[in-house]
Amino acid sequence: MTTRTLAVGVLVAATLLLAATYAAVLLTGATPSWAPWSYLVGVATVMMATMVLGAARGRGGVGRLALPFLLIYALVLAGFGAALVLPAETAADTPLWLGLPRRAAIVLYGIGILPLFLLPLAYAFTFESMTLSDEDLARVRAARESGGGARGTGRHGVSEDAA
Repeated sequence: MTTRTLAVGVLVAATLLLAATYAAVLLTGATPSWAPWSYLVGVATVMMATMVLGAARGRGGVGRLALPFLLIYALVLAGFGAALVLPAETAADTPLWLGLPRRAAIVLYGIGILPLFLLPLAYAFTFESMTLSDEDLARVRAARESGGGARGTGRHGVSEDAA
């Protein structure tokens, strides 16, 4: 089984988990106690599966990106989990973290901004091993010249005949 096939299966399973949770809430008219945790796992898993789908190359999988992806997955699970576990803060004198209530700060900074810095670093450190090699580029050029590529289109998909 390829990494891509596995990631698609995980993506479908996580999406079905989210759909089942939505269905439970909509059909019962109330939020079951397990629903927020189901959303947490479903959303984090959908994010992880889409990252893997975007980075997987052939049968090689994600290579050295596996560890950063797992760290981001753990960070998202921990961040959403912490936001669920912390008590609601409605008082006027609640402590602020960088100008936001704790739960909002964890979600915004820990789940929104921190991965924004971590993922580009992970891609930068693995760029040489994860991008097309000279042999891959030669194979792509040969396929295009032999008619295996998209002939007749130039930049931006515009037909070269129309230009």
